Amino acid sequence: MSKQIAVRLDDDLVAFVDEIVQSGRERSRAAVLTRALERERRRVVASRDAEILARTGPDPELAGLAEHIAGTPIDG
Repeated sequence: MSKQIAVRLDDDLVAFVDEIVQSGRERSRAAVLTRALERERRRVVASRDAEILARTGPDPELAGLAEHIAGTPIDG
């Protein structure tokens, strides 16, 4: 489900968004803003996870997981 909202942006930001759309990198203004907001959401979640890790230390149940995955071929 999606919901239409109205936002007010500075002219320079609108010009930037329009440049992205005109270049063909995204299909619409909404697509540009959606991608930017999804990226920001991932950044916030990663930052929160980093804070938890810094506060609590590594999870012993996950020890070695990164090393195991690093040795796994991407192709499967």
